Amino acid sequence: MVELIDGSENVSVHGIFNWILLLTIFSVIVVIGNYIGYKHPIADSLIGMAILSLITLVGVWMERELPLNISSIIYISVIGIALAFPSMPTSDAIIHYVSQIELLSIVTVFLAYVGIGMGKSWGEFKAMGPRAIIITVLVIASTYLGSAVVAHVILTLTGVSV
Repeated sequence: MVELIDGSENVSVHGIFNWILLLTIFSVIVVIGNYIGYKHPIADSLIGMAILSLITLVGVWMERELPLNISSIIYISVIGIALAFPSMPTSDAIIHYVSQIELLSIVTVFLAYVGIGMGKSWGEFKAMGPRAIIITVLVIASTYLGSAVVAHVILTLTGVSV
């Protein structure tokens, strides 16, 4: 099976095409789920996913092309924050369209993709034994708990009642 995402450090036309193809498929599935599950308008959801996909492409490109040793998730986060920052002229449009995408729609599609990816290496996962399962559950639970604590603290400090 051909790998859809090229993990090489160099950005090639083939690698960019694969990323665009993957993000397009991902976006269409998210938009359909977003419409069926949450009744958000398809046009607004498509624009929101196009914005998220473009930010993702730029972040991946920056990770591979810039001489810094920074993960693409950091680039993606900084770009998204910068574009949605209240004093930016892009803020209103970015926030409007991206808010049309429900997080659960994205997470559902992403976890399905991860599940398919894990299915390809299920033998390797089983070979790690029960400790790997325990560690996986602890990492996921800790990440969730840590995110909830940070969100609670930030909401409390900003005066939002929780």
